[in-house]
Amino acid sequence: MNYSYAVPAVALVVMATVLVGAFGLRISRTTSDFYVASRTVGPRLNAAAISGEYLSAASFLGIAGLVLVQGPDMLWYPVGYTAGYLVLLIFVAAPLRRSGAYTLPDFAEARLASQAVRRLAGAFVVGVGWLYLLPQLQGAGLTLTVLTGAPDSLGGLIVAVVVVAIVAAGGMRSITFVQAFQYWLKLTALLVPALFLVLAWQGDGAPTRAFEEPATFREQRVVRVDDSLDLELDRPLTVTVSGTVDGRAHEDTELRLPAGTHHIDAGTRLTFAKGAPVPEADRARDGSLSPSQAESRGERPLYATYGLILATFLGTMGLPHVVVRFYTSPHGVAARRTTVAVLGLIGAFYLLPPVYGALGRLYAPELTLTGDADAAVLLLPDRVIGGLGGDLLGALVAGGAFAAFLSTASGLTMAVAGVLTQDVLPSRGVRHFRLGTVLAMAVPLAASVLVGGLPVADAVGLAFAVSASSFCPLLVLGIWWRRLTPPGAAAGMLVGGGSALVAVAATMAGFPGSGAFHALLAWPALWSVPLGFLTMVLVSLATPSRVPAGTAAILARFHLPEELRTEVKA
Repeated sequence: MNYSYAVPAVALVVMATVLVGAFGLRISRTTSDFYVASRTVGPRLNAAAISGEYLSAASFLGIAGLVLVQGPDMLWYPVGYTAGYLVLLIFVAAPLRRSGAYTLPDFAEARLASQAVRRLAGAFVVGVGWLYLLPQLQGAGLTLTVLTGAPDSLGGLIVAVVVVAIVAAGGMRSITFVQAFQYWLKLTALLVPALFLVLAWQGDGAPTRAFEEPATFREQRVVRVDDSLDLELDRPLTVTVSGTVDGRAHEDTELRLPAGTHHIDAGTRLTFAKGAPVPEADRARDGSLSPSQAESRGERPLYATYGLILATFLGTMGLPHVVVRFYTSPHGVAARRTTVAVLGLIGAFYLLPPVYGALGRLYAPELTLTGDADAAVLLLPDRVIGGLGGDLLGALVAGGAFAAFLSTASGLTMAVAGVLTQDVLPSRGVRHFRLGTVLAMAVPLAASVLVGGLPVADAVGLAFAVSASSFCPLLVLGIWWRRLTPPGAAAGMLVGGGSALVAVAATMAGFPGSGAFHALLAWPALWSVPLGFLTMVLVSLATPSRVPAGTAAILARFHLPEELRTEVKA
């Protein structure tokens, strides 16, 4: 790729983001503007904004990478991400807006009249927000590294600075316009190149069924192994080696590797001939984080699939950056209309990443060896089309990728900053909100520099699992079950969400390496969500005297349309 096109494209997206955010700043005047845009955002604008912040690094880069490496089974990711809004529409959207809260902790306090439950909910909002922010910053680093060879931390730093400036300056009013603009930019950035890629593929004589035959190199390809790995060969393979294979050093040596397992040291260059099969890579033995969830899928595919479905279906309703946007709707009916529009917008977007994943398997199969499968979307225009056209399309994709990081990071930072301002900092004014914005970004930025991580889609999937295990029981039971008590809510969040959080930490630390226990930790939603619901129900039933006074009136406010409530008061 000609980086002279891609880098200006990224810079242009950053500048456009700042300018659109500045427009929002001009009309942000009050604290309500900063937190919920004074609850005046219409369904169409709000739907575009929600779609913009929801379609993150996992959507733009991660799904294509997972499809490339693991095939059509990964289509459950976009299905789950979309279907989560259907669950949100049915159970949560309108009542949540009618609660009158600013944040999830506000909802917890309004429903249960408990400061302790509020603080616990706030802790989970911050935890989920930081866990979700981490892959956005890492994805930005990957994009800039692929484009320019810059250090991994630079892309995340740029995103952090821009997001903090926009959120701190204009709050929710600014990021509403920014995210709506970025949704259409991201859709264009995937749709236009996809059309050209498909046309080029049709005229190239490439295989028409990418996943029915083993992946092969369509031309001679040099692969540099940055992290040591094991190659699993089911038949002999001839490859030219510069580096260390099976403990022996080689310099441009042609080796015939027999069937079996071969250890490749970091820094080794492997040159594969045209038509050579792409060997299967195994990094789990070396402690790398990337393949841990992939290994679980291979060992127990049905369990992994159900765990993914449950996490994505139920986790959406508890994502802090998604939920906070429903508080900007004028009323409950607008919140429902917004959700219906979101289903259409993100459904259209999710038709595109699998196309990049399938084409990546044909034109960039070596990414399964280098561990950079998330870069497939960025590399394909150059691989498939090449020349000036490939450079321009690649620049468009790069700009869209940065828009994905900026929009999602903006929403997450807004949500976390709101909780920090209301529940941690000594004042709730705009000044302290800006301080909360800096704190909200500082921790995940430091983590993105200090630690590695899972592929972005896997990391986001773990955030969904924690959200589904903690906030889904709180919202569903808080809205639909009058016998919920503060001790029950707290116990359910601690047991369900806490156990999912421990499983996430163990998975990201690479423990344990394999086996049934590893699968349970890598896909915790299948047991942690029922555990959260069961604990919340049992503890609430055991503490019937703790049902808050006025629960019936609160639930009536959640479920009665605003017009009817006004008539009743009159």
